[in-house]
Amino acid sequence: MFKFYFLLWVSWVVQVVLRSLFLATFFALLLTLFIYMKQGFPSIDKEITDALFDVWKFWFAIALNAAVLIALFQSVKYLFDHPHADYMLKLKNGDLAKIRRKWFWLLIWLVGNLMVLAALFTHIFSFYESLFDWFNIYILYAFILFAGYLSFIFLSSRCKSVRIVKC
Repeated sequence: MFKFYFLLWVSWVVQVVLRSLFLATFFALLLTLFIYMKQGFPSIDKEITDALFDVWKFWFAIALNAAVLIALFQSVKYLFDHPHADYMLKLKNGDLAKIRRKWFWLLIWLVGNLMVLAALFTHIFSFYESLFDWFNIYILYAFILFAGYLSFIFLSSRCKSVRIVKC
C-alpha cells in the first residue's frame, strides 16, 4: 500500500505544481499585457522590458496563491481517474462535491497540525529570535504538499464513500 499512496501522491504533486505554475504564469501574463496595453503599447526597450518583468513578477506571486487553490480544487477529480501500483481510489456513490469538501477540511487540519509541530520544533531546537522567522508562503506550499500525502492515507477512513480497490 505504501507504493500506491506514494505513486498517487507523486502524480498528484506533479499535477498540482504544474497546473498552479501554468495558471499563475498565464494570469500574470494576461495582467501584464493588459497593463502594457493600457499604457498605450510603448516601444520596447531595456527599461520597458525590466518594468514589464517586474510587473509580471508581482502578479505572478499574487496569481500563484489563487492558482494553488484552483489546482487543489481541480485535483480531487484526478485522484479517482488513474490506477497506481494495481490499486485505485473509487467513489461508491459519485458525490464528488462532498468528497472534495471533506478532503479540503482534512487537508486544512493536517496543514495546521504540521505548522504547530514545526513551530514547536523550531522553538525548542533552533535559535530563531521569533517563532515564525522561518515561515513564508513557500513553506506553506511544502506543508500543503506533504499534508496531501497524509490526507490520501486518511481519505478512505474519513470518507465512507471512498474505497481503495484492486485493479
